[in-house]
Amino acid sequence: MSGLPNKIGVIVDSFGLGLQEGLLKAREVGAEGVQLYAVEGEMAPEHLDPAARRALKKKIGSFGLDVSALVGDLGGHGFQDHRANPEKVARTKAILDLALDLGCTIVTTHIGIVPEKDSPVYRVMQEACGQLNRYARAQGGSFAIETGPETAAHLKEFLDSLSDGGVAVNYDPANLVMVTGDDPVQGVHTLKDYIVHTHVKDGVRYQEVDPREVYGALGYEPMDHGRIAEMVASGTLFRETPLGDGKVDFTEYFRALQEIGYTGYLTIEREVGGKPEEDIRKAVEFIKRYR
Repeated sequence: MSGLPNKIGVIVDSFGLGLQEGLLKAREVGAEGVQLYAVEGEMAPEHLDPAARRALKKKIGSFGLDVSALVGDLGGHGFQDHRANPEKVARTKAILDLALDLGCTIVTTHIGIVPEKDSPVYRVMQEACGQLNRYARAQGGSFAIETGPETAAHLKEFLDSLSDGGVAVNYDPANLVMVTGDDPVQGVHTLKDYIVHTHVKDGVRYQEVDPREVYGALGYEPMDHGRIAEMVASGTLFRETPLGDGKVDFTEYFRALQEIGYTGYLTIEREVGGKPEEDIRKAVEFIKRYR
């Protein structure tokens, strides 16, 4: 396999240090870009007026970094609940506006588990994502659904029903391994027309699990990142591992990304472990071996 052309990113929040220190650590570990949570706190769109956005963009640039994507995951039941969707759609659009102001075109999110086509929830999610799709296309951006809650083939079917490409994919190979048991290499080819951002993460699966127990759904617990992190850390059903210690075949995974012509970011996500900086630094070194 010839050298990877992709830039390396990190999720700043993975350091657990706040924005300023997180940006410093991202530069120190050798990242070229950062992904930032933009849902609450100092990064929430309503807390950043135009002047603050310009200042933030300048600050990130001063570290020699770009923004690879924003995380716009609003939790709950994703876009499965028609009563909550108007507010969630409006808020997600605002996060894309923030991304564009920061020189980035991608917002990643979980939309909730995509059910079968004959489900009323499927149509509710289709309508909400259709609105996001049209808005993203008009603004020149993408709302990227993170892989994991359903198989790549089922997600593709849903995306095909939207058309236009404003709703795309944030490809996370470890989520597929840990939750659905799907093949992350084949999944790249299945979703090749939609991948605009990726996470670099590894993991193992110990037993089958109902994705609704992990990601939530109507009639189940709502999605909660803290609860998911606890499930990952417990290692009962599945476990996130350092890169190379899990079941993602990164040689074949990176080869597949090259074969589909993906040139975007490889963004490191580390949701568990007591030494995030050390793990992220090793992950950067791991990826660089493929360059």
